[in-house]
Amino acid sequence: MSESVRNTALFAVVAGLILLTGFMQSWNSALFILNMGLISAIMALGVNLQWGFAGLFNVGVMGFVALGGLAAVLVSMQPVPEAWEQGGTGVIIGLLLGAATVFAAVMVMSRMPKGRARSVAVIAILVIGFIIYRRVFDPSVLAVESVNPAAEGYLGGLGLPVLVAWPVGGLLAAGAAWLIGKTALGLRSDYLAIATLGIAEIIIAVIKNEDWLARGVKNVIGIPRPMAYEIDLQNTPSFVETANNIGLDPVIASTLYVKLVYSALFLVVLLLLLWMAQKALHSPWGRMMRAIRDNEVAAEAMGKDVTRRHLQIFVLGSAICGIAGAMITTLDGQLTPGTYQPLRFTFLIWVMVIVGGSGNNFGAVLGAFLIWFLWVQVEPIGLWMMQMITSGLPEGSGLKAHLIESAAHMRLLTMGIVLLLVLRFSPRGLIPER
Repeated sequence: MSESVRNTALFAVVAGLILLTGFMQSWNSALFILNMGLISAIMALGVNLQWGFAGLFNVGVMGFVALGGLAAVLVSMQPVPEAWEQGGTGVIIGLLLGAATVFAAVMVMSRMPKGRARSVAVIAILVIGFIIYRRVFDPSVLAVESVNPAAEGYLGGLGLPVLVAWPVGGLLAAGAAWLIGKTALGLRSDYLAIATLGIAEIIIAVIKNEDWLARGVKNVIGIPRPMAYEIDLQNTPSFVETANNIGLDPVIASTLYVKLVYSALFLVVLLLLLWMAQKALHSPWGRMMRAIRDNEVAAEAMGKDVTRRHLQIFVLGSAICGIAGAMITTLDGQLTPGTYQPLRFTFLIWVMVIVGGSGNNFGAVLGAFLIWFLWVQVEPIGLWMMQMITSGLPEGSGLKAHLIESAAHMRLLTMGIVLLLVLRFSPRGLIPER
């Protein structure tokens, strides 16, 4: 069997599993798997750029995804006029003062000669700047968070179309990645992993605790959609008539329609990013990145700026994760910082890349769809299996109850088994790098 036929067959199998979900369970479930599979594929592409192209071990995916979600709030939600009147200006001035303090300290560090005078000057700038920053920033934040805290308590956004938030999410993540990369990319791979994980946790902590920014753990709900709401479709006579003509209940039809529109939008973004990633992979730049990945010393000896190239690929991969984060928040219609867990947004994405095939963009996409399908379906399938296995045991049996309760752990068990099987029988992934 040729490689192209085998790869096509693998994608056909995954597509068949999603279609089977639609026929056996519901088309709502199938479209949910499809939509999250598309978003997961985009995140996997970003991680594959960093790891597959350049060998950068980034386990801070969660932080960049969260920044993308934050962008959806800052761009699409309506501003809160009263919050801006009470303390919005003070918050902005405080942030500018904080940035000016850091900038002044950096300038002194770079321009003054080493010695006690420079150290004293830097410490003085940081201490004085911090005091001024807190005196301006803290009262303004309290004023903003006191404005209708049950429903608002934050500054709101710009009121722009939510689709604008997707590239903005990429820009936010890219900016954070640039700052992180300037300080952390000189570390060895294992230390880089620890640093990126720690920085991701810091980003999540800021989003959770700074209520003026995006309501913290109180969540932002009602993020606008890029299309009509289900209730609007159900009240549209032409849509109701079309649904009745094809034999669908208008309520179900409206839900399916909205999810299909999301699928089309996500597919366009995925195909565009996949096309760009493939062009980059087969370009001189892509070959240079893989040469750096395989032997940094040799590449540096040939005159390549390894640190600069690492920073480029780190920023690009993180930007893609930021776009995906904005897409998730748009799909959910809310920002819930408490759901940004490393298990879902870091471990799972890495499993997708490894199983699909590190260094192969199509492998990353395949792995994303396959692993997300298993992540969603394994628990209900496991529960069904446990019920079948224990059907002969009497009611009230402790063993039966224990086995049925264990079905909740089938997800992690399955992920581990799949990862071990792939590493044993296809260590380069289902679609290996060519």
